[in-house]
Amino acid sequence: MSDKVEIYTDGACKGNPGPGGWGALLVCQGVERELWGGEAETTNNRMELTAAIRALAELKRPCEVHLTTDSEYVMRGILEWLPNWKKRGWKTAARQPVKNADLWQQLDEQVGRHRVTWGWVRGHTGHPGNERADLLANRGVAAARAQKKHGV
Repeated sequence: MSDKVEIYTDGACKGNPGPGGWGALLVCQGVERELWGGEAETTNNRMELTAAIRALAELKRPCEVHLTTDSEYVMRGILEWLPNWKKRGWKTAARQPVKNADLWQQLDEQVGRHRVTWGWVRGHTGHPGNERADLLANRGVAAARAQKKHGV
């Protein structure tokens, strides 16, 4: 694993649920790549997860990744809750189905392809990578709203 990649992700939702977007900034050897997308009806947590999944999926070979998010949900899920969810067959401690299990499973699969370390930053505090990811997520929201408006 020679490639070192910095990834910054963010999700956004106007209404929860409502039109949402995700954004990711990938930086490798000084080269930047911006990714974004959106969904007409989704939640903020789903967009936060989607940003991380799509960013990791974009990497064509195993990499050493430092992924920075402003989502406590993603951080706690990946670092604290996921191992037990898997042991319990995707059930919570209260034996309820895990919310967004489809996306958590996809994220788990993508993380397994790389060596990922995780970082958390408080959103909207001027962190350059997080601010860029936020702009991209909002671009995704705008695209989702336009699709919804035009019935696409």
